[in-house]
Amino acid sequence: MCIKKLIVNFLYYRIKFGDCLPTVMIDTPQELVLTTYEAMAKKVAQYRRVVKRPLTLAEKVLVGHLDSVPDRQLVGGQDYVFLRPDRVALQDVTGQMVMLQFMQAGLDHVALPTTVHCDHLIRAEVGGPEDMKSSLGRNNEVFEFLQSAAARYGCGFWKPGAGIIHQVILENYAFPGGLMIGTDSHTPNAGGLGMVAVGVGGLDAAEVMAGTMWELLYPKLIGVRLTGKLEGWAAPKDVILKVAETLTVSGGTNSIVEYFGPGAESISCTGKATITNMGAEIGATCSLFPYDARMATYLRYTTRAAIADLADNQYESGLLSADPEVADDPSKFFDRVIEINLSELEPHIVGPHTPDLARPISKLANDVDTNGYTDTISVALVGSCTNSSYEDMSRAASIAQQAKARGITSKVPLLVTPGSEQIRSTIERDGQMESLRDIGAMVLANACGPCIGQWDRPELAKDAENTIVTTFNRNFPGRNDGRRTTLNFIGSPEMIIALSLGGRLSFNPAQDELVASDGTRFVLDPPSLAPEVPPKGFQNPTEVFVAPPSTDESVVADVVIDPNSGRLQKLKPFPEWDGQDFEEMPIMIKAKGKCTTDHISPAGAWLSLRGHLDRLSDNMLLGAVNAFTTEVGTGRNALTGKIEQFSNIARQYKEQHIRWIIIGDDNYGEGSSREHAAMTPRYLGCAAVIAKSLARIHETNLKKQGILALTFSCSGDYEKIQEDDRISLHGLEDLRPGKPINCTITHTDGDSEDIRLNHSYNELQIEWFRAGSALNILRGG
Repeated sequence: MCIKKLIVNFLYYRIKFGDCLPTVMIDTPQELVLTTYEAMAKKVAQYRRVVKRPLTLAEKVLVGHLDSVPDRQLVGGQDYVFLRPDRVALQDVTGQMVMLQFMQAGLDHVALPTTVHCDHLIRAEVGGPEDMKSSLGRNNEVFEFLQSAAARYGCGFWKPGAGIIHQVILENYAFPGGLMIGTDSHTPNAGGLGMVAVGVGGLDAAEVMAGTMWELLYPKLIGVRLTGKLEGWAAPKDVILKVAETLTVSGGTNSIVEYFGPGAESISCTGKATITNMGAEIGATCSLFPYDARMATYLRYTTRAAIADLADNQYESGLLSADPEVADDPSKFFDRVIEINLSELEPHIVGPHTPDLARPISKLANDVDTNGYTDTISVALVGSCTNSSYEDMSRAASIAQQAKARGITSKVPLLVTPGSEQIRSTIERDGQMESLRDIGAMVLANACGPCIGQWDRPELAKDAENTIVTTFNRNFPGRNDGRRTTLNFIGSPEMIIALSLGGRLSFNPAQDELVASDGTRFVLDPPSLAPEVPPKGFQNPTEVFVAPPSTDESVVADVVIDPNSGRLQKLKPFPEWDGQDFEEMPIMIKAKGKCTTDHISPAGAWLSLRGHLDRLSDNMLLGAVNAFTTEVGTGRNALTGKIEQFSNIARQYKEQHIRWIIIGDDNYGEGSSREHAAMTPRYLGCAAVIAKSLARIHETNLKKQGILALTFSCSGDYEKIQEDDRISLHGLEDLRPGKPINCTITHTDGDSEDIRLNHSYNELQIEWFRAGSALNILRGG
């Protein structure tokens, strides 16, 4: 993007946000919301005149944030659009690379409100206060860097312990009808407040922070019509677990999931956020609910009454919900419609190893027996960004109170992770925390902890198969404790508390008996109806947020990076494409089965190196399954014939200036938004990824980093590729939108065969490839 264009876009945001931009308040300014609604109303009216039909809520929010309204109907899954988000959110792990990339733009200030949240680097070992103290010591260098970068460039900074990014965003910044991007795949949590909130790669965020527009493949639309009302043990979590079962982990790819219907109004704002949070598990661009009274209640209880008033006014005009005709005949407006009667919904448990392997609790015992799952639960974990609301903790506490009254405690270790300091201090005041401690719960820090792999389990023998039950959102092998033999089953908070009391995965709290301390037998009652917000109001935490210097203060010192750091490393540009076809490339791996970003760039202990690209690259493909050997994390070195760790092979190829290739299975790169899963292969010399299909965020990340992101025209061609083959990609000089790429597979016996590869590049994205990365274009002006 040329400097002139960058300045024009920067000025757009400066005009839109005005004084709201440099101050980055602890909540969303009323003026920002009002400006957004005024622009939305005009653009929606203009687009309605073009398409001459009713609109869904997702369409209204997207169109309302377009750079310019088109003169024809946009087609989901085909058209690329340019959008202007209202804000950007970064977490501490991905935020490091975002800041390192943003620094390359040469700007003195972010172009729109941006916040940094320190939540992923806090480990779970012995308990909240101790873990926080040790984590601050371990990560002080990174936190100091992020705080100095936030101050240098005008971002708000949420300190370690303030809470998990998505919970803090919901409590302070999300607003109905807004558009936000965030460098975490569960950014759609804010859809519980009617916001189009999308998880993106770090370079996407850095570009928007620098004043560019955000490019998005215009999504398809999936409608979920909710009727009835949740009853008994059923919880909002069960809605998304049912949807995940229906759509699978890839069924929502390049789609927005829009919930509507009378049942939607019966779910609290935070319950809605639980549902939209886990939309990431079906590959959805995001999920959202229409504005209603439950959202208004949450806004007012989180000191945003003025925004609730503005949203109420827009609700009357229809701007924050789908047009009535959509609900009357949804099949006309959505690419797919799912119907769920909440009154008939049974509690579900999903897992192990994938969030779409679902069954109602009544069938879990049979699954345990049929599949040979470890029945004894080793640990139960409640909380995280997905399920730590006041309502969640109240329902969990009501089960705990039944146990205390009968004189029993959890049969297994029970760990509780509050989503934010606001939640922790409020449930500490109101007694829910005490109820959980009464049955043996240990309270962890207000951070991601076990959910993201920051969990130490010295008591567990190496490679011991074990079962954990959680309220988390993701359960890929190795995700929580770095052990692929840990089976993670996911459910609602009240269900996980009940399972901890039973001690067995096969325990069904709706019918199975527990034994009280006096020897009597009893069945748990369903959780009590819980308040969605605290009757006494939320506790307001202090000293958890650092605002950036105001514009009338002098610019602070440079960002703090020790040149000898083992955690942080300034970036060097990737080389631009040399104009030549890729010839005779060795295959690094032919990945078999599920290969998520957790497999390509594992979390856990590796999170500490996310700001140091060279050292982090040692984890490349460490969790990927090699189709040729069925081994994990290793492959055959084409130079030596030896079996080695993938990163070691790649470094040897790089020394010899040999470009190489990755072959992927279905939905390659699903899961987290971590761009490191694209950056580390690029750094070590990967030229292209060819897969049966690619997950949305990862495909964009590959493109942004200059790796060719390709798919087989015929998925069966995946089977043709053998370990010692060489792959050639021809006609790259003539790369253009919609034109397949010619690929030659050369076998060791000298025979070769040609196949065709598809891609989804547009003209701008082709320039990213030619320049070596999108960052090179931003850097070069």
